[in-house]
Amino acid sequence: MSRICYFTGKRTLTGNSIARRGKAKYLGGVGKKTTGITKRKFKPNIQRVRALVDGKVIRIKVSAKAIRNGLVIKPPKRDYTPEPAQAAQG
Repeated sequence: MSRICYFTGKRTLTGNSIARRGKAKYLGGVGKKTTGITKRKFKPNIQRVRALVDGKVIRIKVSAKAIRNGLVIKPPKRDYTPEPAQAAQG
């Protein structure tokens, strides 16, 4: 399954990690020099939660930001109590 938020559409993005060395000019150096560029991924904080969607309880993947903003409606707690065991069975 993909890492995409159900509500906001947040997904994994790509970018570069830039390694530099040297001292910045404003600190008295000759400037920063790039020594390497490698690919990297920016991953969103995706959680699997049970939520009410169109009146049904389903498991969906949502971002933590969507949960904080109140986009996710949690299902109600079950009100289940087992029936007492009958004394005479059989």
